[in-house]
Amino acid sequence: MMTMMLRCLLIVVSVFTLVMMARKIRQAKVQIEDSIFWLLLSLLLVIFSLFPKVADGLAALLGIYSTANFLFLFTIFLLLVKLFSMSLRISQLETKLKELVQKSALDQLEREEGCKENGNRYEESFKNGKE
Repeated sequence: MMTMMLRCLLIVVSVFTLVMMARKIRQAKVQIEDSIFWLLLSLLLVIFSLFPKVADGLAALLGIYSTANFLFLFTIFLLLVKLFSMSLRISQLETKLKELVQKSALDQLEREEGCKENGNRYEESFKNGKE
């Protein structure tokens, strides 16, 4: 059974998270796709706090004696899933960044070589024109 203090704390934290995410979305500091996770987690915690029998039932179903322990375990699990997905995303972005830097360096090298060749042609044509 969830205590009233835990239920109130869940509601306050969830509402705070919802407000913070809405503000960040309006300020264009976070993409809507990224904030969906946090919004759903907050709504789920509000549901658990408003309807504690749902959390009690899930805890009993999983064999967890304390509903508070279930909520902590559930939240930790979701955060680990989020961390894993963010690690994958960062890895993909690092690979793309590496490829982009390499391509940019090759393009810059080709431009520099092209400028040198054009400069040499200009010098040769200038010398031939004077002679």
